Amino acid sequence: MFGTIIGSFLNVVVFRLPVMLEQDWKQQANEILGNKVEPDEGTFNLVFPNSHCPSCNHGIRPRENIPLLSFIFLRGKCAHCGVSIPARYPAVELLAGMMTVVIIMFFGATPLGLSACILTWALIALSLIDYDTQLLPDNITLPLLWLGLVVNYYGVVTNLQDAFIGACLGYLSLWSVFHLFKLVTGKDGMGYGDFKLLAMLGAWMGWQSLPLIIILSSLAGALLGGSLILLGRDKAKPIPFGPYLAIAGWIALIWGDEITRSYLQFAGL
Repeated sequence: MFGTIIGSFLNVVVFRLPVMLEQDWKQQANEILGNKVEPDEGTFNLVFPNSHCPSCNHGIRPRENIPLLSFIFLRGKCAHCGVSIPARYPAVELLAGMMTVVIIMFFGATPLGLSACILTWALIALSLIDYDTQLLPDNITLPLLWLGLVVNYYGVVTNLQDAFIGACLGYLSLWSVFHLFKLVTGKDGMGYGDFKLLAMLGAWMGWQSLPLIIILSSLAGALLGGSLILLGRDKAKPIPFGPYLAIAGWIALIWGDEITRSYLQFAGL
């Protein structure tokens, strides 16, 4: 239940944070250009205004905002106008709840379990934002990168030295691939947010996890991206790499040691 409540908040973050960033960028651009900027009408952030139906602007009451249960009781429709509520909202709540349960099952109610939950929730938000907007906001990746280093200062996931090297190598590895690809093709193959996301994962899990994360994310990108193209996705539309990095990072967090050990046994090493 706690995980689904977090999932409900993640829905807010995924929708509002890109809008907040766009508003901030426009304001900065106007200030640089010396344009006259009209004051914003009302406050818009992660807390205000209150959640409302995008169709009829009906304010969502507390009893209509209970994760999963409200969607079922309302039969997937707005209580005021009857317009369908996107199924993605309860799906994200359910996903966050299930992933939280998995984390606690593996790591227990421990500092490691709590830390892994925070990382998991951040990866869900980053994946959905990147899928929607092709953005990986610094507002999430950079604080989580530093948090990973702080957590590992106390040796919660790995030691600080491996975490520091992981952050550096995570960024530099994709940065090198980006510039090599651009040198050969003249095109951008990925965004800088992907570098920061891999650096974040390296800061949490250490440099030893990076090869597995890169391999798993590449495989996931090839399989899922290829499937989307076969299903009719526009080839000219970029496919975000962030969700695949996030999936690979979460798998490595839980099963990384087992996967690596199984591979080494299979290879006879």
